[in-house]
Amino acid sequence: MRCSNITRNTKETKIILSLNLDGTGESNIDTGCGFIDHMLTLFASHGKFDLDVKCEGDTHVDYHHTVEDIGICLGEAFNEALGDKKGILRYGYMILPMDESLILSAVDLSGRAYLGYGLNIPAYRIGTFDTELVEEFFYGFVRCAKCTLHISQLDGKNSHHIIEGTFKSVARSLRKAVTLSKKYRDEIPSTKGVL
Repeated sequence: MRCSNITRNTKETKIILSLNLDGTGESNIDTGCGFIDHMLTLFASHGKFDLDVKCEGDTHVDYHHTVEDIGICLGEAFNEALGDKKGILRYGYMILPMDESLILSAVDLSGRAYLGYGLNIPAYRIGTFDTELVEEFFYGFVRCAKCTLHISQLDGKNSHHIIEGTFKSVARSLRKAVTLSKKYRDEIPSTKGVL
């Protein structure tokens, strides 16, 4: 089983996160931010990852620390659960339509952290959620997952659909990238022999 349990305790957040890469999409999410709860539920479902997240954060200030730190913990969980990455496909991509929005994501589990962020979210806020935090979430994720992730918005003006489509697209890209290949099961997918 490719699983991970991450705990993060700071003066700003207390997070307990568990991840099973080979799950069925079951999730139990309680972050104190309803919008992120919804996005992480979609992420787990579309990636077929079992994901539990419990976060107590300084949401009386805003959602910044909560969202960024959850991204960090999720990235750490992916990195830990993948181990030496032997047998994985390594690369994944998805073009996902979400009504009028069209989102492209591509991931390389390369061991190198890079975020190419090409979303143009028109609304500054959805409810009480600052939409600029989507970039902070994925930046925290790639730093700690040690992966390259490109996200592009090909079309769309509805902020909620853009963000929802992004989380779904990234989850499906990651699902492909973490998939174990029978053909390459004894290989680390790099000419360097390490990722």
